Amino acid sequence: MPIGIEVHDLDMAPGVLEDAFDWLRHVDDVFSTYKSESEVMRFNRAELDASQLTAEVVEVLDRCEQLRQETGGYFDIRRPDGEGVDPSGYVKGWSVDRAAEILRKGGASNFCVNAGGDVIVAGSPQGERDWKVGIQHPLERGMLAAVVVGSDLSIATSGAYERGAHIHNPLTGKSPSGLLSVTITGPELGTADAFATAAFAMGRDAVDWVAHLVAWDAMVIEEDQTVTMTPGFPDERVFGEPPTPENSVAP
Repeated sequence: MPIGIEVHDLDMAPGVLEDAFDWLRHVDDVFSTYKSESEVMRFNRAELDASQLTAEVVEVLDRCEQLRQETGGYFDIRRPDGEGVDPSGYVKGWSVDRAAEILRKGGASNFCVNAGGDVIVAGSPQGERDWKVGIQHPLERGMLAAVVVGSDLSIATSGAYERGAHIHNPLTGKSPSGLLSVTITGPELGTADAFATAAFAMGRDAVDWVAHLVAWDAMVIEEDQTVTMTPGFPDERVFGEPPTPENSVAP
């Protein structure tokens, strides 16, 4: 997927951007379910056992198991066919969280990282108070459902409008129904992404589930286009509006 990094810091150390992209390339080599020699694929083929996995893979698999329990089984990286695991639903956000740390350690404090629509923002863009991140309208291309406004924030959205019915309810094995999209905001992207995936898999039960999250906020759009937001969701409510300079989409 395309990953973009925008930095508004003139005194950032040389090579930091390349270090961040090197890390993301490394994650792809280790965790890809499309590269036959990645560590995850070798583990799925039983060429490696749990004792032979690197620390970063163990960390990811352990956190994914915690998330399975935290979501009542709705976030589950075990493949329905029984042929191993696919931690991609957590790895993307997890890897971007760490790319953001590379930027911070290199002197960046005002930046946006956009990984296929899941976003981390820090500080502010030049001349602005906060970042503004447009949330794609799930039915109308070129329209926005909302604009998230804030700083030092992670934003993840799950739905079927970009990649089709790729999310399944792991408890039933069927595609979920009742929702168009779920957006989760909070302190780190890995968990936000997993929570958004789990909530979408729940269908309409997600509306009650997200209301009880602590330290996370949500916007749920149902099939009839009813929009439910938790009280702290940091938005400008523009459902159905086209992007403008005032409600722009982060690069």
